[in-house]
Amino acid sequence: MNTFTVKAFGAESATADLKEMNIERRETTPKDVEIEILYCGVCHSDLHTARNDWGGAMYPAVPGHEIVGRITKIGDEVTKFKVGDLAAVGCMVDSCGHCESCKHDLEQYCLNGFTGTYNGKDVHLGGHTLGGYSQKVVVTEGFVLKVPENLDLAAVAPLLCAGITTWSPLRHWNVGPNSKVAVVGLGGLGHMAIKLAKGLGAEVTLFSRTPGKTDDAKQLGADHVVISTDDSQMEAVKGKYDLIIDTVPYVHDVNPYVSTLNINGTLVIVGYLGGLEPILQTVPMILGRRSVAGSVIGGIAETQEMLDFCGEHNIVSEIELIKMQDINEAYERMLKSDVRYRFVIDMQSL
Repeated sequence: MNTFTVKAFGAESATADLKEMNIERRETTPKDVEIEILYCGVCHSDLHTARNDWGGAMYPAVPGHEIVGRITKIGDEVTKFKVGDLAAVGCMVDSCGHCESCKHDLEQYCLNGFTGTYNGKDVHLGGHTLGGYSQKVVVTEGFVLKVPENLDLAAVAPLLCAGITTWSPLRHWNVGPNSKVAVVGLGGLGHMAIKLAKGLGAEVTLFSRTPGKTDDAKQLGADHVVISTDDSQMEAVKGKYDLIIDTVPYVHDVNPYVSTLNINGTLVIVGYLGGLEPILQTVPMILGRRSVAGSVIGGIAETQEMLDFCGEHNIVSEIELIKMQDINEAYERMLKSDVRYRFVIDMQSL
């Protein structure tokens, strides 16, 4: 297969800083779309992969799965896009297409494993996929998304991961104007959960460990803030919420939140991978038919639905725009939670 060379930023090993490098992209096949990348969001998953925190990272690692750009070339069989269109690519660039999940637009749960935008199996060139910290990307038409023209393009980028990660459970659990939704954690995921839940008409509460985030939460659309370390405040909201979206990215105690669920309520974990500590207590679950669940990103159709909804309601992420050359510093700041609320790379700096 013919290829062409583009500039990128990536890591050569788990202990190396990201640096400029050249990578190969495939020439467009009949069903492919070539995108010039204008902006790429920075996700915690990028850092975890670059540093092999989860194991299984392949090098060179070029992260980036919150991609927004403009189409520069299309294959002969592409029907949904034309050259010059705005386009986006999220966390997936392919899936098997024929399993039961894929047939139901749930490519994120592909029973044969979806192909990640980076660190996935590259079925075209061999080796592994390389992400959006690069000048261009070539993706199968079915995994390319349309971007509403009215939105701030840089601020759209985090919607492709943080946005859809919180939108998918909101939609699955049928959040609407009569819903009471709570959000645990006010970071990249949490601030999008507040904006999207409010956009859907829900009454929204932020659970925070300290009062310092109250003003920010209310500016983002939260109706209430409950201090989770205050026993009297937690007691006052027992049995209140239909859905709690837990965005905390590290091990933490979810038990205090379960008792604040309504009968049939669900706490859905979207931010943390791993074992729960302390152990999950089942008494409030059994006595209230409450659930603790997990969720990942949405499928392509659901992601397009979210982008269209954001276009209609003018919802985007709160971002800090950085140059590609500042990515290593940005990673260190992310580890200190020193970002409000998402870094986005201006790819013209590359």
